[in-house]
Amino acid sequence: MPNLQINGHDLYYEIHGPKNGPANTTASSTANSRASGQREQALCMGGWGTYCHGGDRHLARGLTDRYQVLIIDYRGIGASTDDPGQPPGMGLHAADVIGLLDHLQWSRVHFVGLVGMGACIAQLVAIERPDLVRSMVNMGAWASVDPFLYGQLEMFRDIHRDSGFLAFQKHVCLMSFLPDYYNANRDRLLGPQGPWSELNGRYPAHERLVAACLNHDVADRLRHISAPSLIIHSGQDQVTGPRTTLPLEHGIPQAEGVLLPDVAHVVAGREQKAAFAKLLLSFLERH
Repeated sequence: MPNLQINGHDLYYEIHGPKNGPANTTASSTANSRASGQREQALCMGGWGTYCHGGDRHLARGLTDRYQVLIIDYRGIGASTDDPGQPPGMGLHAADVIGLLDHLQWSRVHFVGLVGMGACIAQLVAIERPDLVRSMVNMGAWASVDPFLYGQLEMFRDIHRDSGFLAFQKHVCLMSFLPDYYNANRDRLLGPQGPWSELNGRYPAHERLVAACLNHDVADRLRHISAPSLIIHSGQDQVTGPRTTLPLEHGIPQAEGVLLPDVAHVVAGREQKAAFAKLLLSFLERH
């Protein structure tokens, strides 16, 4: 899979799904894309991890059957490098995405941003390059960091720094999954092959990702997002629940909100994944 040298580092990306049909590059081609058989594109971004290197199995079921799906390694994790001389910030990641989409000559793309960082990046691109964003989905998101979330993010970072990756992983799993799911899957969740394994042995990269999250603040710019937006509120999310997602629904002009009352920070389990995929695909098909 290719790397793109951009903004002072190498950005790794993968494209999954059907490849027939050119990229939609104009509003008129977007309007006619379904009728002409052209494939629409989606960019999926998660939290402090990656969907690459086999992680595409965690994408919403059915997404790659219907769309060309672009996934990336954030700076400093997976196969992407970083330039530590550049101050960390969400703007760096947004610039990487913008540069990659321009390189691929993709526009009018569905942005699916989940579990923190991916949602924040999507917001910035929707504000700065609305021509690139056909629709936007945010889940586990925030427009700005309140003191409670700030303290949580600092705590995750500090546990990784002071007690190591496995202690960090255990703590974040306890905060991110429902108790019943954690109890039934504890042995699979914890360890070098479990969630957030991309950060294992890469504390400096994690520190820079956290700094980008802490500094993200677009609360006063949400009104400039013109793309149809779906804001998903996770009722059992202990990190980024409705407290942080409702301001997005209220601040984005074309936003619609949906509450998933029994979902935690991470969608997990067969039933929850099926419900999420149905909600996501229904929204994308309408836009």
